[in-house]
Amino acid sequence: MPGMDWFGDEERREVNEVLETGCLFRYNHDALRQGRWKAREFEAEVRRFTGAPFAHAVSSGSTAVAAAMAASGLGFGDEVIVPPFTYIATIEGVLLGGGLPVFAEVDDNLCLTAESIEKALTPNTKAVMLVHMCGAAADMDSILALCERRNLVLVEDAGQALGAFYKGQSVGLFGVAGAYSFDFFKIATAGEGGVCVTNREDVYHLLHQFSDHGHDHIGDNRGMEQHPILGTNFRLSELHAAVGLVQMRRIEQVRDRKRSAKQALKDRLQAEVPGLGFRPMPDAAGDSGTFLNLFLPDAAAASRAAAELGSRGAGVNYWYTNMYHFINQWDHLKNLRSPFKMAIHHLGAPQDYNALELPQSQHSIGRLISLGIRTNWTDTQIDELGATMVDVLRKHC
Repeated sequence: MPGMDWFGDEERREVNEVLETGCLFRYNHDALRQGRWKAREFEAEVRRFTGAPFAHAVSSGSTAVAAAMAASGLGFGDEVIVPPFTYIATIEGVLLGGGLPVFAEVDDNLCLTAESIEKALTPNTKAVMLVHMCGAAADMDSILALCERRNLVLVEDAGQALGAFYKGQSVGLFGVAGAYSFDFFKIATAGEGGVCVTNREDVYHLLHQFSDHGHDHIGDNRGMEQHPILGTNFRLSELHAAVGLVQMRRIEQVRDRKRSAKQALKDRLQAEVPGLGFRPMPDAAGDSGTFLNLFLPDAAAASRAAAELGSRGAGVNYWYTNMYHFINQWDHLKNLRSPFKMAIHHLGAPQDYNALELPQSQHSIGRLISLGIRTNWTDTQIDELGATMVDVLRKHC
């Protein structure tokens, strides 16, 4: 998944341009920066690729989720449907914004479903935080229909899914606001960074204001800018934006290489490993190609296969025991351990997080192993990797 696969002179040139001006701050100081606006250019590249009318760059994927929450009007006491399979930042974004996470099931597409969301609804449900996990989209037709019918706010965490589309539309653009991550391990990286996207101008203004202490960003006198709202500091530096800008310029090539390598491996495994399952995506043509997701017969087989593949140099993610991405390991969340009192401590959790029953999620994620697809593999390396995977997986299917 890392954007660092392609990293070189172009990124260095853009970073050096920032250093030459001495203006590392993304706003104001027009004369000092000599016409160089890396964050603006970065946002323009995101708009070009995704088709988003509005994009705002922030300091991380996590802050992008938090800003999207805030700009969507979600906060104190609002119950938000979330998945148990995601990076913990999704849940933190809800909690730190004052919301109350309500967990619903994911299926073999690794995302929430309309059915699971509806089963988790209560009279207090305000929104759905939909995560497009492992580089591909959720089933948007049914989820959008449900959100409209139930009057639910939809926010999209597409942190792992930049480059994914659903029926021609970029993920992140179906709800009120969406969030992408540009950390070191994503399809495109800024080192650290994130981008919020939206179709709505009013939401865009809330995003950029909230992310910079409420500044309205009108004019070139920062000390005299108006503050329409309260906010915080989620700003992206020009240095990070310079890297992200270059990465976005080549994202089509990166995605196409990932798709090609993934398809070659998938075709071979389908042909040579009977009993192996694959992720059933609702729009396979819109896949970003970041992961090849495989299903073994049961959790024991998946665990053994993941261990053997790792020992043979073909490392995969076994999310079921991963400390960051699956609810089984989130003891700090289950016990609401925080250095400060959050809304959930005051209002109470809407579920007993230590006694959640999520059998579909346990079944799906227990059987899942995921191979991160690299863009710098040669044909020979893909062939050798495929041979290793066939040899190992045949033993466990």
